[in-house]
Amino acid sequence: MNYGIDFAGGTLVQLKFKDVADIGKIRSSLKGIDLGESVIQQYGSPHEVMIRVEKSSESMKNLSDLIKEGLAREFGKDAFIVERVEVVGPQVGHDLRKKALFALLYAMIGVLIYITFRFEFRFAVGAIVALVHDVMITVGVFSLLNKEFTLPIIAAILTIVGYSLNDTIVVFDRIRERFAMKRKEAYEETINRSINETLSRTLLTSLTTLFVVVILLVLGGEVIHDFAFALTVGVAVGTYSSIFIASPVLVLFQRFAKPAGS
Repeated sequence: MNYGIDFAGGTLVQLKFKDVADIGKIRSSLKGIDLGESVIQQYGSPHEVMIRVEKSSESMKNLSDLIKEGLAREFGKDAFIVERVEVVGPQVGHDLRKKALFALLYAMIGVLIYITFRFEFRFAVGAIVALVHDVMITVGVFSLLNKEFTLPIIAAILTIVGYSLNDTIVVFDRIRERFAMKRKEAYEETINRSINETLSRTLLTSLTTLFVVVILLVLGGEVIHDFAFALTVGVAVGTYSSIFIASPVLVLFQRFAKPAGS
């Protein structure tokens, strides 16, 4: 994972130049400062630059001031403004990673308890498998594309968990209604018909939600781009998992739960 400053620790300085920022010139003006492992890149518009130093220590507390002084010598004090400075220590980053993991774990446990109480344990197993699938796919896409994994992405993943669960519960509720009718049809047929009966609702809801998050992704700006990207992936994957992951798990659970010879 490409952990952002929230989790990895370090110093982040976001600058806005009056003219188009010359990354090469900025990099050369900061050669006198020992930045260590650092990233200097455009952020959003050609006028904005983000400087991220991966490590943060007591000796680097005034790093942002040193960066400003170095740039001022090259470009002049009035050539840019500092929009944001963030400093996160390694210990804080470690604690945030731990808390983020627990947040996801507690969400899953809460879902397991709720669905077991609201439906049955087998339904809870199907929902949890689908949610784990959604989280793993979303995190995997971020890892493959080397996108920064930050606290807003954890918020997006928790939002995805809630959204996907809502879709899954709609399907499960219809399955339970058909079970209550006690029609003479196979277990698999009951689930299949239930999915088909809720399919249009699931697709329409997902498409309208996807429409909104794609607009946020395209027009929302750099600040919420990764958050909107996570939601886009999550909504698409969550729709798939409600139909093709959660419900088939019920069928598998039923097959393994059957007594031998039945």
